[in-house]
Amino acid sequence: MTKKSDTNKENTSDKPLTIKQKAKTLLQHIEQIIELAKDSKLSDEFYQKAKPNINFVAKTMNLTINQALIFSLFMEHSNDSCIEIQELSRFLGCRNIKTVCMMSDVDILETRRLVRCRRTKGSTASYRVPFEVVNAVKQNIAYQPEKTTGLNTDALFRQIERLFDENMNNEITQEALSQELESLLKDNPSLVFSRQMKEYKKTCEENNFLLLFLFCHRFINLDDDNIGFHDFDDLFDAKRYFRNIKTSLQNGENELIRDNILEYGTDNGFADKDFYKISDAAKGKLFTEINIKVHQAESKKGLILHRNIVLKQMFYNQREQAQIAQLSSLLSNENFRSVQEKLEKNGMRKGFACLFYGAPGTGKTETAYQIAQATGRDLMMVDIAETKSCWYGESEKRIKGIFDTYRSHLKTSKIAPILLFNEADAVIGKRKEAGKSAVDQTENAIQNIILQEMENLEGILIATTNLTQNLDHAFERRFLYKIEFAKPEVEAKEKIWKTMLPGLSKEERVELAGAYSFSGGQIENIVRKYTVDGILNGTNPSLETIHSYCQSEYLYKNEVRRKIGFR
Repeated sequence: MTKKSDTNKENTSDKPLTIKQKAKTLLQHIEQIIELAKDSKLSDEFYQKAKPNINFVAKTMNLTINQALIFSLFMEHSNDSCIEIQELSRFLGCRNIKTVCMMSDVDILETRRLVRCRRTKGSTASYRVPFEVVNAVKQNIAYQPEKTTGLNTDALFRQIERLFDENMNNEITQEALSQELESLLKDNPSLVFSRQMKEYKKTCEENNFLLLFLFCHRFINLDDDNIGFHDFDDLFDAKRYFRNIKTSLQNGENELIRDNILEYGTDNGFADKDFYKISDAAKGKLFTEINIKVHQAESKKGLILHRNIVLKQMFYNQREQAQIAQLSSLLSNENFRSVQEKLEKNGMRKGFACLFYGAPGTGKTETAYQIAQATGRDLMMVDIAETKSCWYGESEKRIKGIFDTYRSHLKTSKIAPILLFNEADAVIGKRKEAGKSAVDQTENAIQNIILQEMENLEGILIATTNLTQNLDHAFERRFLYKIEFAKPEVEAKEKIWKTMLPGLSKEERVELAGAYSFSGGQIENIVRKYTVDGILNGTNPSLETIHSYCQSEYLYKNEVRRKIGFR
């Protein structure tokens, strides 16, 4: 909620002002404060000249003189998400001690949510001005934080999500997080969730109560009902708190387990003491004001919904066409369920892992999309680059988290979604020798996690790769179906040219298909050049020009790759 200033109807031009011009808007007053403050060393002369502007900002935003000045300095650096106090000192041309003396006012700005502070161990505190604050100033209105009283349950959980996001970004401490969460309950006493959480607090130790809040947040906001230790190992400021809670959960002594508020996850029907969820009994008490089935249906974060995948005609060589048709038939919902039941009855693994391999541009990724669309399966795309972290141990947690999230989607989806590891070369290559660098050891640990997860897979995994020569034998054995995507043969290429450039004659299409060993992606590049050229020149390029495009695209010969077959 925001409060309009008295000058809201005045000129709000973004054109820079000179000191001689009279400021009219909040942003213009801040602009003149900044112009005067540069290298001023906060001298008496500066305060005398800037007094009218500082007073205006202070009055409009209900700040003290010092707070108005500091807020203006932060606004000058609002395009930076990591503002450090020494940067302000350098801007002012004064010693750090002078700005450090203003830290109590900075803390008040943080309390007012006009700035957010990020504090990490071993690093200097840094600040940012939230977008909503900058936007309010631009609109010549004084920012007020969104109200936290009189909320319905959906709005309450939006506030809870905001607080946990700030905690994850190190912008709020564990203590402050706990205090603000409890304030939300006090501010909204009529909600069933608030009343039940207050009941649980009577018997909950403080850290366990915060953990319960996290479980509620992940269940409602993230649709996560299968929570592992990696999901909350950074929740507590002291690692000993996490270790104590982990031990008490695993041995069943934690009060949340004893009181049937949390329960163990399951793995093939057995309790899994590495994963936990809110018990059905607790859900019935906490979430009566939320239609959980509707919520879960609408909350498929991280999934590409099959109904949003655009149907696209694909062209394959004869052998690939037969293999893809067989796989698509197998993954139809009726056939897939039947096959899984028979496999389980015979004591075999129920999961299906598929490998699509071949040169870039041959349609591996798009085929995965089209199979998802045809079989009515949503798709969870994994960005391999995001699993790579420079922090020791972080990459392993991210990989584990990917499979945890996928299992959660399996449990809440009527039809099993597809887990797509696109361009998976980086994580399924040959393992490094023992005793090598820490990086090699980390990559081996990641691969061990993936291998184990593939053993326990109950859904559908598709991995795409360009380089099968480097595929580890342990991975090759775990892929039940393997399809090589070769460069299209003449017949398939002629069909691609026909679809993309219908104006070509059959003779021209056959000529181009026979002359160049292109993938579908390369042909698409050429057609894009053709289209751009036609737009620029107003005429369609000639066949000779298309040949010149092909020559520039045709930069390398096909590599000979080891065939690993379709099994």
